[in-house]
Amino acid sequence: MRSTLFGQDHEDFRMVVRSFLEREVVPVYDDWLEAQLVPRDTFRALAKLGILGLNMDEEYGGSGPASYLYSVVLWEETARALVSLGPLRCHLDVVLPYFRAYATAEQRRRWFPGVVTGDLFTAIAMTEPGTGSDLAGIRTSAVRDGADWILNGAKTFITGGVHAELVIVVARTSTNPDDRRDGLTLFVVEEGMPGFTKGRKLAKLGLAVQDTAELSFSDVRVPATNVLGEEGKAFSYLGRNLAGERLGIALGAITAAQSALDATIVYVKEREVFGKPLSSFQNTKFELAAVATDIEAGRALFDKAVLEHEVGDLSPVDAAKTKLFCTEVQARTMDRCLQLFGGYGYMMEYPIARLYADARVTRIYGGTSEVLKTIISRSLGL
Repeated sequence: MRSTLFGQDHEDFRMVVRSFLEREVVPVYDDWLEAQLVPRDTFRALAKLGILGLNMDEEYGGSGPASYLYSVVLWEETARALVSLGPLRCHLDVVLPYFRAYATAEQRRRWFPGVVTGDLFTAIAMTEPGTGSDLAGIRTSAVRDGADWILNGAKTFITGGVHAELVIVVARTSTNPDDRRDGLTLFVVEEGMPGFTKGRKLAKLGLAVQDTAELSFSDVRVPATNVLGEEGKAFSYLGRNLAGERLGIALGAITAAQSALDATIVYVKEREVFGKPLSSFQNTKFELAAVATDIEAGRALFDKAVLEHEVGDLSPVDAAKTKLFCTEVQARTMDRCLQLFGGYGYMMEYPIARLYADARVTRIYGGTSEVLKTIISRSLGL
């Protein structure tokens, strides 16, 4: 069905992104996979196109307010090219909204110019060993020491943790026995601060070029000028951004599903079985018809959600529904498409194998499917 989301400016941006990916990423993507890392210069090259300045203040070289639809175009084209830009989606669509919402004028002057040029990359450190989705159970702590804070703790599964020079760390600064959500604060830890250590780059099932790291903080002295927002208000801040984060995961899921379908259609037309194209078998046709319908339904749900997000009306419940459905569609699509590739689908030289491996985590991060079902069921009065 025809999408009505995009105007001419979005389509012009699409051509810029497509050209960049074809020229700068696709020819070297196998090297990225081998290194399991996106080269840092790639982000600086994207910055020259203005992509890292989307929604950033004009006085620091950014675009000023920009529609989220530019992000939709960016991730559509990345999926279409069967590549990944690693932690860039997290940097642009998950972390930077916190800086834009809560950074002081002084913090903006200090950090935003480097963000726009790609010289400062960001990450957010929420998850801890043993806490999972229970953010209220965070044990990383910060204690006042004069005008500074002393930060101690450990974080894991941190997307972009290898590249990041600025890490938003969620830490407990006070304890309220009546409300575990109270007393969490956001700190911006900068690379080079004594006691801040980047641990090993974690080996994962999928998302090979998305660096994921362990971070540790041992008596890290963080100046009060690096507190982001108000002390003790972090839990509410995290909740406000979750809808947008989940929408981004849904986008990644549904665009990856479309890429898998496109690749599979090409393959079944070329592959011969028992002297006939695989595409000529009724089972192949029925399977791909079901996949195409699934994707269309997911895209319709996403399109509706993104329009709500554009005007600031996307509710946590609707974001949960969108992520849940789109990631489930992605899972079904990858399984059905890989099956049609047969044994070749299990070989990493075929993109479907990477797409299959990458898909599994989308039902885990940003809120597991079980957490999302809990949110949705509460909205039903259950």
